[in-house]
Amino acid sequence: MQPIEEPQPRYGDPATVFPRLGQGSFRLIVTDSYERRCAFTNSPVLHVLEAAHIRPYSSGGTHVPSNGILLRQDLHTLFDRGYMTVTPSHQVQVSSRIKEEFHNGKEYYALQGQHMRLPEYGDRRPSTEFLKWHNENIYRG
Repeated sequence: MQPIEEPQPRYGDPATVFPRLGQGSFRLIVTDSYERRCAFTNSPVLHVLEAAHIRPYSSGGTHVPSNGILLRQDLHTLFDRGYMTVTPSHQVQVSSRIKEEFHNGKEYYALQGQHMRLPEYGDRRPSTEFLKWHNENIYRG
């Protein structure tokens, strides 16, 4: 018979989290702007779609619609980490570093050079300035 273990704490100490003001409305506007579909894949599965900042909020980006793209979670992660970007002419670019560093990514390379879906209204489309910033500062081309 094994001895009964004493219960261990399951949670750490409470922590104060400061929410980013405007994040909720940013998500709603970007989601509506892209008609609830991924800008790269056209996926309509809302549960896995996220409003990605082109210029991250932590790097001085704002919650304006022209700084957002609606992306599937995996694409959002790759975009934020610099393995994908969008050119100022709205073409998807996929870094060769996915293959070099992870020896995979075939499904992502299928998106290479495709034009992303754009919002109907021009003021909600990705800003050329933000796209250039992402290409110069985040993308690992």
